[in-house]
Amino acid sequence: MLSPKRTKFRKYQRGRLKGVATRGNTLSFGDYALQALEPVWLTSRQIEAARRTMTRYAKRDGKLWIRIFPDKSVTARAPESRMGSGKGMVEYWVAVIKPGCILFEMKGVSKDIAYNAMKMAAYKLPIKTKFVTKESE
Repeated sequence: MLSPKRTKFRKYQRGRLKGVATRGNTLSFGDYALQALEPVWLTSRQIEAARRTMTRYAKRDGKLWIRIFPDKSVTARAPESRMGSGKGMVEYWVAVIKPGCILFEMKGVSKDIAYNAMKMAAYKLPIKTKFVTKESE
C-alpha cells in the first residue's frame, strides 16, 4: 500500500474538494489514461486495487504509471470514545482528487487492452472516470 515515508505534519485538517484540477490533468508519460470526473478522496487501498486489476488484465505487458499519491493522513477516533481529549490517530492515507485529474497512464499495449484494463480498474474506484487517449487531447 502507498503511504509517505515522512510528512511535514503528522495530522492534517480536512480541507475542501472544490474546483477542478489545474495540474496533472494532461497525459505526460503514456498513450492512454484514466481521468477522474468527480472530486473524491482516494484511499491507498483503492489505488492499489485498481493498479493490481490493470496489471493483471494487461498480463504485465507495457508500462503503467500511477499519477496520484496518497499523502494526506485521515484520522479517526476510537468507537464510543467521549468528546474531547484531542484528535484521533491516523487511520489511513488518501490522495485528494479533483475533476480532470489523471489517475493512471498506460503505454506499450493496444488500445482495446488498455481500454478494458482501465474499465475494470474503474469498477474498483468510487467515482466516475473517463478513458483518455493521446489523440483525443
